[in-house]
Order: sequence, then C-alpha cells, then structure tokens
Amino acid sequence: MLQGIFKAIGYGLCHQLPERSLFAGGLQLPVCARDTGIYLGFALGLVVVVLLDRGRRSRELPRWPVLALMGLFVLSMAIDGLTSYGGLRETTNAIRLATGLATGWALAPLTVMMINEQLWAQGARTRIIEGARATALWIGGLLASFALAWTVLPLTGVLYPIVVSAAIITTFMAVNLVFVGLLPRFEKRAKRFRDAVPQLAITLALTAGELAAAAWLRAIAEGASRVTVG
Repeated sequence: MLQGIFKAIGYGLCHQLPERSLFAGGLQLPVCARDTGIYLGFALGLVVVVLLDRGRRSRELPRWPVLALMGLFVLSMAIDGLTSYGGLRETTNAIRLATGLATGWALAPLTVMMINEQLWAQGARTRIIEGARATALWIGGLLASFALAWTVLPLTGVLYPIVVSAAIITTFMAVNLVFVGLLPRFEKRAKRFRDAVPQLAITLALTAGELAAAAWLRAIAEGASRVTVG
C-alpha cells in the first residue's frame, strides 16, 4: 500500500525508472534520483535560507558571487543530463542526486525572496544570503544535505520516501504561494504566519490538483501509446 501511495505522488512528475531511482527499506522513492535531489534540495534549502534570513524577510537578490554559484549549481545538472542522455558519458545515481540537490538548493533562495516580496506586509530591503558567513553556511548546508540524502536517509527505511513526498508537496506549495501572493486579495497582506493560513490552504489545494492533473495526463499519454503500439 505504501509503495502505491509513493508511486502515485510522483507518477505524473517522473519516469520512475527503478534503475535511476533510490530505495530505502525496500521501497522505491516517489521520483528518480535527480528529481529526488531537486525536490529535497529545494525544501531543505527553503529551511536553511529562512534560518539564515533571521526573520528579516529579505526582498533583494543576493550579490553576484552568490548568483554566480546558483547559476553553476543549475548548470551542473544541465551538463550531467545533456551529456548522459546524449551518450557522451555515463552518469550515476549519486551524480544525479548531487546535481539535482544543487539545482533545488539554488532555486530556493529566489523563491523565498519572491514570497517575502508578495506575501508579507512588511519586509526588509536586504539581500537574501548576505555576507561571507551566511554564504559559507549556505554552501555547507548543501554539502550536509547531500550526506543526509545519500548516506543517512537510506538507513531510515520508510521515512525516506515520506520525507521526499513531503519535499515534493513543499516545493509545489512554495511556488504556488508566489502566484497566490500576486492576487490583489492577498498581495502584501500577511503580517503574521496565521494571517497566511488562507493562502497556504489555497496553495495546498492547488498542489493536490496539479499532482492529480499531472498523473491524469501521464495516464492518458500511456494509454494512447499502448493503443498506437497495439
């Protein structure tokens, strides 16, 4: 039953090929190694960035060295994917996970910045990940996240796919929150976390709808493919 639930969560998002996926406690994770990295890196990155921001709700882009690092992180996944799919080299699940994590990690600060801009009534015109100490902690957090995802979480059995499932939902909710915050009814209205409960409820409903729609579209595509082959 649990494997069916995990498969359903990632069904519309990923090919879910066993040879490109990670396992824990005999259970396959909801998405492949690369996608596991993206979602897990994004969700963990959100937590780290919020902690580093120390309640300021910063609304400005990081300085160019941090932006350059973000670009390199995303580029690492693009290079790994393109060169491996193009047959130029072989890749591994460890590399897929690492480059996926780096990409999710790079996108999290930008998303936090946009949420701060759109959701909260008050915020600071300070930069996300400001200063050498914050940058070092941010990079260290990425390295620790890889160790967690590759070494520690596989030992936790069913907890690992649960964590990844939660990361997928968190990622969709965070992105949806940016768009919900654009609505005049909600734009820059929340002063405290409890003021944002309606927005979070909407993002949760949107997330459920998006995952269901993605699964439905994949099922239709696979059905059409079987008919064509037949």
